[in-house]
Amino acid sequence: MSDEPNDGGIKLVMAVVRPDKLADVKQGLAEIGAPSLTVTNVSGRGSQPAKKGQWRGEEYTVDLHQKVKIECIVGDIPADDVVEAIREAAYTGEPGDGKIFVIDVEDAMQVRTGSSGPEAV
Repeated sequence: MSDEPNDGGIKLVMAVVRPDKLADVKQGLAEIGAPSLTVTNVSGRGSQPAKKGQWRGEEYTVDLHQKVKIECIVGDIPADDVVEAIREAAYTGEPGDGKIFVIDVEDAMQVRTGSSGPEAV
């Protein structure tokens, strides 16, 4: 077992959370020293119940809820710390809080410098 974070490898931590929790997640990641992230607006469904609405007298169902997908690549910070920071910041206790995934990254390359591996992160 290596003493390096993530056993010397690179991890992708991907989370899908409520849009209103994005600022809290960004703050939580900054506090642990992982401020670099990519954010994408997405929609999806999971355990969060569908909502019924009405527009111009017609009833409709919204079963795809707006979320944000946060991607954070880490090499020198333990992925477990990133996961915990996101979980704590995104938690409301209600269905629809989201999911977090951790994926091994085979390699990375920084475009500007040509650095590869953990140095590129």
